[in-house]
Amino acid sequence: MTAPLALTLGEPAGIGPEIALRAWGARAPQALPPFMVVGDPDLLRTRAAAFGLEVPVEACAPHEAAALFGQALPVVPAGPRATARPGHPDASSAPAVIESLDRAVDLVLAGAARGLVTGPLAKAVVYEAGFPFPGHTEYLAARCTPPGGVAPRPVMMIWSPALAVVPATIHVPLADVPRLVTVDLLTETARIVAADMGRRFGLLSPRIAFAGLNPHAGEGGTLGAEDERIVRPAVEALRAEGIDARGPLPADTLFHAEARETYDVVIGMYHDQVLIPAKTLAFHDGVNTTLGLPIVRTSPDHGTAFDIAGTGRANPSSLIAAIRLAGRLCAGEAAARRADPAA
Repeated sequence: MTAPLALTLGEPAGIGPEIALRAWGARAPQALPPFMVVGDPDLLRTRAAAFGLEVPVEACAPHEAAALFGQALPVVPAGPRATARPGHPDASSAPAVIESLDRAVDLVLAGAARGLVTGPLAKAVVYEAGFPFPGHTEYLAARCTPPGGVAPRPVMMIWSPALAVVPATIHVPLADVPRLVTVDLLTETARIVAADMGRRFGLLSPRIAFAGLNPHAGEGGTLGAEDERIVRPAVEALRAEGIDARGPLPADTLFHAEARETYDVVIGMYHDQVLIPAKTLAFHDGVNTTLGLPIVRTSPDHGTAFDIAGTGRANPSSLIAAIRLAGRLCAGEAAARRADPAA
């Protein structure tokens, strides 16, 4: 039997537990691949009762999860009890959150889980408990670094059926972006995108569009030199390697329906340039997936939503999309390994 996906608990004061329960409830009509939650089963039982959800929660060992999935939500116990109340985060539950993440990654690295789906994290809460990483991405890069080896270079993609985007720079001040965008950054990012889209998404020659940094992609240099000095040479270097890249293209005409038919993914220069259109087009079914890792990792493209936690109004659509995409990417990875076991 194929190993299930591992779903982390996420911040217990947020909507993570609720959407995990609702995702399991939607498993059949949504045709979801089997998954197991890693964390506190009592918390999930309590939340199911509070929301009136008929979701049986069954504590189990990892190897039992796939067989249980059709009848109950399988939960691999990990860490102490999660005590935070919905909408009221506190540091007392940080150990439960961190242990859920640690244990889930252990299972994926050991092959007991196919891939990782991470629940929304409240960074301020885990920072108080000494979590030394800025977020999931940096943590996963460290966990996936072999002893004495080179750390993988993770790349964030926001994916939906309508649009896939990658920000070349992520959580940095806008004023720093022109300094941080380099030919090396863009070419390295695009190589990782092309490799994972070929290997896991099944797009053997993905069409990569680069958004320009400046209005009108610099208007030939009259609105800023970066597009001609950095973006265009990066595109030319990638094309010389056989990667189907083009740009720089004006961002203001890059995201309408006809334009989206001409590429498979957009690499933008900064966070909001590409995440605003991605979330506008697919707010409820966008998925955050990390490329460049030796494991599959996806996450719902939203946060903890403390304002609605405990109200029963959380929408599980993005988590459902993340679970479905993780299953698809794991299948792509498995097919690639069968085709080339040495790769």
